[in-house]
Amino acid sequence: MSAGTAARRPTTGASMTVVVGFLAFVELTSGVIQGYYTPLLTDVARHLGVHDADVNWLEGSQLMLSALVVPALAKLGDMVGHRRILLWSTAVTAAASLVLPFTDSFAVFLVAWALQGFYVVWLPLEIALVWLRTRDLPNRSAVTAKAAGILVAALQAGAIAGALAGGALVDSFPLWVVLLVPALLVCACFVVVWLGVAETPDPVGGRLDTRGLVLVSLALLAFTGGLSLLRLEGVASPVAWAAVAAGLLLLWPFVRWELRHDDPLIDVRMFRSPALAPVFLTAGLFGVSVLGAQAPLSTFARTDPAVYGYGLGTTGFQTSLLIGVYLIAMIVGALSFPRVAALVSPRLTLFVAALAVAVGFGLFLPLHDTYVQVATNMVIVGLGSGTLVAALPAAAAAAAPPTQTGVATGLTNSVKTVGGAIASCVFGIALLGAAGANAAESVTGTAGTLTGYMTVWVVCGGTALVAAVLLLVVPKEAFTDRGAHAPAA
Repeated sequence: MSAGTAARRPTTGASMTVVVGFLAFVELTSGVIQGYYTPLLTDVARHLGVHDADVNWLEGSQLMLSALVVPALAKLGDMVGHRRILLWSTAVTAAASLVLPFTDSFAVFLVAWALQGFYVVWLPLEIALVWLRTRDLPNRSAVTAKAAGILVAALQAGAIAGALAGGALVDSFPLWVVLLVPALLVCACFVVVWLGVAETPDPVGGRLDTRGLVLVSLALLAFTGGLSLLRLEGVASPVAWAAVAAGLLLLWPFVRWELRHDDPLIDVRMFRSPALAPVFLTAGLFGVSVLGAQAPLSTFARTDPAVYGYGLGTTGFQTSLLIGVYLIAMIVGALSFPRVAALVSPRLTLFVAALAVAVGFGLFLPLHDTYVQVATNMVIVGLGSGTLVAALPAAAAAAAPPTQTGVATGLTNSVKTVGGAIASCVFGIALLGAAGANAAESVTGTAGTLTGYMTVWVVCGGTALVAAVLLLVVPKEAFTDRGAHAPAA
């Protein structure tokens, strides 16, 4: 049976369970990629003969590429089929992953690492695919929300398994063997999508808006590149500020072009939709904590309180346990969302989730002296974060125009990434600035003073609180099948 034949058959609950099962394997692989390499970065730096600080270029390059590819691939998914783009992006990720074990060139490794970032579009494509394939089901929003929770749970489980496996294998095998493991897993992922996932019913077709793609790519490249330079060179860098300004200015011709185009890359009118605008803003604010705060939390835990007067002084394994507790809480939050939303309402559930993130980071201000206190705070943050990660793409899919489902779900990812990039820059400046004010800490290379970490927690808690308020103004109909595709204001 061909994918096209499968796509024309009516969707049933049983068939959706099979599809979500295959897609869960894709997200498990995504999680492995996100967690596997973290314990290996020092070994990678030694293998490539570069300074530990140069590893930051890996993060920056993949962040910039993810901001560039998601809008284009999400739009192509709507045009030619989400399964097809899922296959293409998986093939690119597999090819890039296979390069990593067999090169000792930092330049080649950097390019391959950036291209591996094509996996960031998987979750938006999957949510769009599920939403469109459930159009014959009466409880479409509930099914999509449940599927999103399962996919995010698989992602976080993969991240936990990846981190544990990477740390264990690197102590026992040559680095090239260790780096080959996720590459083979991505290859298996390609086969799973090829054999197990049917195509989106009735892709909308059309031609890709190449001028819009060039304009938004230049804007995002300049903006995220400028943020990376600010973090590396500091706030006194005129080149960094010029790049940030150029990125913002380039958005103006992009918006004007998209408003005139018959089939735009991104229908910017969605940002004026009373249902979608708060969802996008929430995603950006949420990106501050879910993408920007994890490294500061890890370095805070590793800081020795006997030397600096703050921190937990944890070992690497103890820190991994903290991260594992946080990820498990995210799994619980993601899987709980459909049930809780059915009991109360999706909007109220999201509000409580954002409020939980705000409360969790707020508790860091008075309670950060013991392992139990920090773990408790991270559990609260994780429960709220897992719910938001699962729910925001589903909410965007429900409220988007029928021809823009993939774009809308992709935009939640893109906006979240931009929020994380801004936060990473701000937090890096806050922590480095604090360290620079203390000569002793600067010499020993710690991440920053307690004031810098307080800044991180205040910003994360504050942005989550703003997100909670924004969710209160989302029309409740936006989270139901009847209120989907709310018109722009």
